[in-house]
Amino acid sequence: MARVETSSSRPYHLVIFGASGFTGQFVVEEVARTASEGPKGNLKWAVAGRSKSKLEKVVEQAAGALSKPELRTEVDIIVADVEEPDSLAAMCKQAVIVLNCVGPYRFYGEPVVKACVENGAHHIDISGEPQFLESMQLNYSSQAAEKGVYIIGSCGFDSIPADMGVLYTRDQFKGTLTAVESFLTVSAGPDGGCIHEGTWQSAIYGFADSQKLQSLRRQFNHKPLPTVGSKIKRRGALFYSNEIQQYTVPFMGSDPSVVKRTQRFLTEEHGATPVQYGAYAGVGGIGSVIKLMFAGMMFWFLVKFSFGRNLLIKHPEFFSFGLFSKAGPTRKQMEGASFQFALYGEGYTDGEDPSQGKPSGKIRTLVQGPEPGYVATPIAMVQAALTILNESTALPKKGGVYTPGAVFAKTTLVDRLNKHGIQFSVI
Repeated sequence: MARVETSSSRPYHLVIFGASGFTGQFVVEEVARTASEGPKGNLKWAVAGRSKSKLEKVVEQAAGALSKPELRTEVDIIVADVEEPDSLAAMCKQAVIVLNCVGPYRFYGEPVVKACVENGAHHIDISGEPQFLESMQLNYSSQAAEKGVYIIGSCGFDSIPADMGVLYTRDQFKGTLTAVESFLTVSAGPDGGCIHEGTWQSAIYGFADSQKLQSLRRQFNHKPLPTVGSKIKRRGALFYSNEIQQYTVPFMGSDPSVVKRTQRFLTEEHGATPVQYGAYAGVGGIGSVIKLMFAGMMFWFLVKFSFGRNLLIKHPEFFSFGLFSKAGPTRKQMEGASFQFALYGEGYTDGEDPSQGKPSGKIRTLVQGPEPGYVATPIAMVQAALTILNESTALPKKGGVYTPGAVFAKTTLVDRLNKHGIQFSVI
């Protein structure tokens, strides 16, 4: 059983690493906001990163934003740097859980995972990078199991709404769920919106390295999961979706890979029926399609060459038509934005034999919430951490490198998210 208590030598329930980064600052505020939900109504936490002065500034900013002046004296500061393994080890020895906000994870993630495993701290990240997530599983799962440590990737917008959304759909379906397709729509408010350049960089390196992901996957030597019911149809690279009434493309993030890993775990460890999954994202009307195609062609051409990647990284706003920016969205833009995941499931209703005929049962569920990158992501990350601290008996018996669905399938994480503005419902 994994350890989740603080002690004199491990004084902090949570340490937020990369607290002064763009996303990290919002995770700090979310932890401060929900500290009363910690074990016995108390949460001991600290912030960590390379620069003491920047960390002090972030705590000061959170104290002002939340009208909690006590944060200035109550929140401890730890100086730690991914380039200095000793500093990471010292940080991990003091934490029950490290919330790792330092990306792109393909460059900065592994030293933190390694330090957590070696020093007995659980690790939660918000990576949407399949190559990082799957290589951590390949390289650290048995070591993490030996140490009783949970390494849980993609606990932000990528990929808690999708992964927990599929499990929620399965739990609400009266019978055997066999397939789910999800359709994501993101709405900007009246002030518009954009995404911070860190996500843009992750996408650039992810596409440039896609061959490595294929060879990494071959190393797992997985047998294909059994297909129950009709095989899910693969849709085109661009199509008009009747489900969300707009043009739609396959979702490019980590959701499909994370959901598949969860389904494999639940099938192999618990004998569950695997749910097939397809993920799509709405892009809007014909004007948006033209813009997307033009940007996509430039992206595909430039991402293949190092000079092209440098151009893309240097000018995110120009090459993404303003979707990504170096400054990230303003707080006003975040307040106006929201997301909606519509999940369309099918399966065999109670009494039907899953080995006979086509599935006839259908279900629609919805996961909806606030701005995905910097409002919903901190909520999901912090609620995942609080679930570990408060519900250790509902977690897998042994440590390892896990997806959110594999760790939280038997917990109340969905209920916790419902209370914090990420709503799961049947429609």
